[in-house]
Amino acid sequence: MSSQPLLVADGVSKSFGATHALNGASLQVFPGEVLALTGPSGSGKSTLLHCLSGILAPDSGRVSYEGRDLTTLTDRERSALRRGAFGFVFQFGQLVPELTCLENVALPLRLAGVRRTRAERSAADLLTRLEVGEVAGKRPGQTSGGQGQRVAVARALITSPRVIFADEPTGALDSRNGEQVMRLLVAAAKERSSAVVLVTHEARIASCADREVAFRDGAAVFAEAAR
Repeated sequence: MSSQPLLVADGVSKSFGATHALNGASLQVFPGEVLALTGPSGSGKSTLLHCLSGILAPDSGRVSYEGRDLTTLTDRERSALRRGAFGFVFQFGQLVPELTCLENVALPLRLAGVRRTRAERSAADLLTRLEVGEVAGKRPGQTSGGQGQRVAVARALITSPRVIFADEPTGALDSRNGEQVMRLLVAAAKERSSAVVLVTHEARIASCADREVAFRDGAAVFAEAAR
């Protein structure tokens, strides 16, 4: 693992009206590591993930990626990061229901200008690697929860992102499917040297991480050293 951080949050604060979601939160994310953000609901971990990924702008403090302050980037530059350098896996997958699973996975490549044949070939290979090649021609509504979430993982990985943001990626799954999705996500990320920032409240899912940062009241209260 590199000694230079890939992502840095420095004293990040964020409020929604009178609600203080983050209060001076700071952390570093290193290339190739799986970092779990844990804590009770409302502790600020998902808000920090959204600030780290450039979806939300902090009210104060700084978030930087490869030394670049995200708040100084244009909307177009932040969108380009989210299309290429960043990948996302959410609790309910958020796949496009009108597209097949293959088309969903290929979509980020198509948006980047990759030809359909090449994009779909890469998508098919990744679905097979994640053990869901059989659902390529199905729409998301025709798959099980575990299959759909593995398709979402494939979509997050298809551009070989530097960072994958996973917000409660197993929250809607039973324990068996949740552990399988996490095993495949971690293995695929490690294979590509991608960092994973994982939000979870489940100890068994956090145990898949290299390092754990616990949150309470919008700030990190302790960080567990890398295993």
